[in-house]
Amino acid sequence: MSILLTDAIKLGNWSCYQAIKIQKKKDKKERIGSNMTMSIPTKSEVNKEELCFYGSDPGAVKHGNFINYYSFHDVQERINNLHPQMFPTPIDNKLICLDIGCNTGDLTKAVYEYLKSLYPNCDIHILAVDIDSALIFRAKESNSYPYITFSTSNIMSEEDRLPIIHFLKSYKRMKFDIVFCFSVTMWIHLNNGDNGLLEFLQYLKHISNTIVIEPQPWKCYRKAQKRVKKSGNTFELYNHLKIKSGVDIIIENILKTDLYCKIYESPSSSWDRKVQSFQLTMESVNKC
Repeated sequence: MSILLTDAIKLGNWSCYQAIKIQKKKDKKERIGSNMTMSIPTKSEVNKEELCFYGSDPGAVKHGNFINYYSFHDVQERINNLHPQMFPTPIDNKLICLDIGCNTGDLTKAVYEYLKSLYPNCDIHILAVDIDSALIFRAKESNSYPYITFSTSNIMSEEDRLPIIHFLKSYKRMKFDIVFCFSVTMWIHLNNGDNGLLEFLQYLKHISNTIVIEPQPWKCYRKAQKRVKKSGNTFELYNHLKIKSGVDIIIENILKTDLYCKIYESPSSSWDRKVQSFQLTMESVNKC
């Protein structure tokens, strides 16, 4: 890791993020330890064993692909944490959305209903993606919404990002009106390291006019590592992460750059997480 990244973490000075990217190009070949740099897998490289839970604990998962996720994270409480101020003014009669890490789609469908109540005169189209094809199969099986499309995708794979771009282009859009990212950042971070997390956040801004995100605080990382260690495994990059304490604040600071503005933050949920909204428009700049 470059010293610039370390300094940025220490000082909270994320305005130097562009300098970090320049430094990364210079020390691209630098490696610190055999586990410090991990290639981002394509969909074909994420095998079924990696997507299964470890041992006998369904909570010991590598990618957050819990088989019973909505039994312990209530959908309605998530919806209750949304607010009309989080969302943009439609530019036409269509709202094109992406939901990253949709699991079996329960929350995606509830979000669709919520958006329809906010925008009754809009056609709302949602592409919902998850890394686990078994969860996507279940989502498709129970899907009665013609404007929701479920697709298996490893969001960190360049190959798997192509269908997302094709979906956008099919509606003649350069960016999604809204991208939802509920409790996904930790799994990106644990499996792809600090640079993977930073790249993911930049990608969100590249494809989004509005980002609605629910980042996990560091204590969730410790719990996830504890679960997999109890099952005889580990997150290989866990001990190499430099972005740790206050990771949710760091994520917020990164997203509040490049003309993005935080326009709303919900109260904490019963599991101590907040939903935040960031927008890229002149309207959002005026709200900053």
